[in-house]
Amino acid sequence: MGDVISTHLDEGKREMITAHARQVMGEFGHVYKEQYAVALFNIVRFEIEGGGGPQSQLLHRKNPLEDHSIFSGGLFQYLEGNKKWRNRFVFVADTYDVIFYENKVAHERGLHPKGTINCAGYKALTSMEEYLDLVSTSLPGVKAKVGSGPFVKGATQFPLILWHPYARHHYFCVLTEKEQAKWHAVLQDCVRHSNNGLSEECRVQTPAFTDAVRLHRQAQGHYGTWDMMCGGPPQILANLVMETLYPELRNLIGPRLKGKIQQRQRNWMLISEAVYKQVSSQTQAQYEALVQACEVETPRLDAALRTDMDQIITSKEHVSGKIRALVLPRAEQLLRRSVQPYVSSILEALMEPTSRGFSEVRDVFFRELVEVSKNTLNGGGKDKLGEHMEKISMLAFHPVKMQSCYEKVEQLSLEGLQQRFDVSSPSVFIQRAQILMREQMDNAVYTFEQLLHQSLEEKDQRGENLCKTIQCCQDRVLKKYDYDSSTVRKKFFREALLQIIIPYMLKQLAPSCHPDLPPFQELIFEDFSRFILVENMFEEVVLQSVTKDIMMAVKEAAVQKRHNLYRDSMILANSDPDLHLLGESPSVDWAAQFGDGDEESDESPEGCGRSKWRRRQVVSMIKLDGMGPLPYESCLEVPGVDFIPEEGEMEEGVDFIPEEEEEEEGAPMEPEPNSPDNVQEIRYLINPVVEMIVPASEEDLAVLTNGTEPGMLTLEGEEEEVTLITTVVEEVHRKSLQWKSAPQEVSKQLKERGPDQKAEGELQEKGEAAIEGQVEGIENALQEMAIMIQEERQDEVEAAIEGEDEAIENAIQEIEMAVQEEDEDRITECAVDSDAELAPPLADSSPRHHDDSGFQSLTNEALDEGEAQPMKNVLKTEDSLTDPGEVEVIVEQGNAALHDNSETGEDSETEVLYDI
Repeated sequence: MGDVISTHLDEGKREMITAHARQVMGEFGHVYKEQYAVALFNIVRFEIEGGGGPQSQLLHRKNPLEDHSIFSGGLFQYLEGNKKWRNRFVFVADTYDVIFYENKVAHERGLHPKGTINCAGYKALTSMEEYLDLVSTSLPGVKAKVGSGPFVKGATQFPLILWHPYARHHYFCVLTEKEQAKWHAVLQDCVRHSNNGLSEECRVQTPAFTDAVRLHRQAQGHYGTWDMMCGGPPQILANLVMETLYPELRNLIGPRLKGKIQQRQRNWMLISEAVYKQVSSQTQAQYEALVQACEVETPRLDAALRTDMDQIITSKEHVSGKIRALVLPRAEQLLRRSVQPYVSSILEALMEPTSRGFSEVRDVFFRELVEVSKNTLNGGGKDKLGEHMEKISMLAFHPVKMQSCYEKVEQLSLEGLQQRFDVSSPSVFIQRAQILMREQMDNAVYTFEQLLHQSLEEKDQRGENLCKTIQCCQDRVLKKYDYDSSTVRKKFFREALLQIIIPYMLKQLAPSCHPDLPPFQELIFEDFSRFILVENMFEEVVLQSVTKDIMMAVKEAAVQKRHNLYRDSMILANSDPDLHLLGESPSVDWAAQFGDGDEESDESPEGCGRSKWRRRQVVSMIKLDGMGPLPYESCLEVPGVDFIPEEGEMEEGVDFIPEEEEEEEGAPMEPEPNSPDNVQEIRYLINPVVEMIVPASEEDLAVLTNGTEPGMLTLEGEEEEVTLITTVVEEVHRKSLQWKSAPQEVSKQLKERGPDQKAEGELQEKGEAAIEGQVEGIENALQEMAIMIQEERQDEVEAAIEGEDEAIENAIQEIEMAVQEEDEDRITECAVDSDAELAPPLADSSPRHHDDSGFQSLTNEALDEGEAQPMKNVLKTEDSLTDPGEVEVIVEQGNAALHDNSETGEDSETEVLYDI
């Protein structure tokens, strides 16, 4: 990635990008300062003169998502750095930013996230084919061949892709279609909310900004709606710069890209992302400086406006009259010829899907309240009511439940009218209608909450009385919703018609009218010239010429009662005089007041999206049938990902955050169960340890500790190879029970138990056969582990160790079950003469090297058939089965006088560990 960007974006091109962005921002800044003064004049005039539309009947809450999150859960994310899919914990906060962490523990601990996605300008896709169609448009003339595969291999058949024309693309996938549908609804809601990034509370900055962007694009010849009017002001300005910079760079760099089609497309995406980042950082800084400069001038401009408002209004009306006399005849002629015949068809195309969407909102709200009434009537009472109301409280922000409403509006189509009126796509109107639908749903829910809560506080109600109260509140809210829905839709239709028609008329009138406008600027006093602009008055005249026809078309639809629109004469003024007093009340905490008092629902799997601030989650978690939560999900890869062919011919990319940084920034992983901690157990099973306790004098100690080397050891007449001898010296009192056990007594006990050894030998052979089978499996597994370690496949090694640990535990359990069939108290003690049997093997032993590393191949000589057979013979001589990892043989010297220590009365006893 670095080579691609550095090759095609050298210092000269970066300077060109900086200069282009500076030029665009300079032109925009000049227009913005002019429109800022005009917007301030309009706000102050509105405050002085008053006015406004019909009053809303429903209540509106200011911060509906306080202490709530939208959704959270696990997603497989594609990492471009190593071209692998990794499981990430994704958290969607109340800001609708998509934040992904290493795992859920990292989120709960408040660790730094792996990345954050602002979804403004993105498209949420669920089809790789749709994504490839959009990618193919990025480079003109570069078309993928039929049947050619994408450069990103989907790990499952349920992808989720976030596509942006300039920024980085993000690839996710899930395991089921149900997950895909839910996540797609959530991502679409994130895109919808993020695109609506201009705050209506900024009553001066927002109008000034939108008018400045529109006028700047009109100066470049771009009339009509703009799809990239998405996000906050810095993002919109970055899109504004890229609108002219992107084609220039594409024509300059595109022909120089080398490689196959997928490689060129991917390299161009990397270059585009780098350019967009550079432009965004530049527009962010320059816009903040521009806003700060305008805010410094605001007090002085406000004082001038309030002092000379009457004179400014008189001057503006005088100049507007003269401009109207010039422009209005031309505008009316254009209106009659090219606009009026299409007004009704445009309005019908807008009304049909939009009204169905608002009607679906009403139906969803009604169904939820009916469900509440049913559950309350079935004996739930107030406790159950609190639980249901807690869920309904966030109904408007539940993207899955609202999806049916949004889908109705997505059917809006302006086919046949887009080219005539220069409408790029209906997406601008669709998203605006969906935002209004969500607001109306939340207003209805909030109003119902306040009415119901007020009724419940006045008197204690249960059973049928409670259901009647719910029904009464429901009817009142639905009546108010119908009125507000009609008002909101009529306003939306008028605004949409203006956004479609006005740019078209301005584009048609500009060539004939603009040359005649400059002389009118001389009619404006210099002190008022900042608040009265000829360009704005020209647009106002065009707006007035078409407004009458638009109002009449909407009014006619309402008179005919089409799509449940109310006439303007129907005004529900003061229908509930005390209702708006409840609007200042905070949202009702139903779980605390009418529930069981705790918030266990937030700790349930459906509320696991709550972070350390204990936020409530709007959308419940996805529960897969027959599947539990994934353990250690951050370390898991998608099943079958190894069988996805890699693009070998493609250049290596850079991950969103490199893997080295992932290990540093990610949550510290707890050791997995049955992981390499049990390697010692594997080692002991491969190389059993025989422990021999031998009473020894100081003379013997010198021989054992200094002269002992690996060799052959004779045990009960059989020779065993000794690869490692460890000497441990412990002092045991002469009068202890261990000292009193004579070797002759041990031999006598062994002879008495001789007749039972045949049956025990057969049982022993079965145990040995089981051990050999498990050892063979361990040998194969360890060989595979060694290969995987060489290939730096640590994840696979840990998984293999887990599987083999389980196999070892099963083998040990089988052996223990066999041992339990015999007398557990019988201990095999083999007595041998230390002088007769220990000395010769030590003298004749030859040194052998032993690899004591963590993992050993079972091809060691210690497991050869010739060496394993003596071990079987030793085990056959024992009275009962013992643990194969530890065979304890006690060898004691019968002559205590040889080891007498007259001074201390204690003797030294040596514990020798033989690694066979």
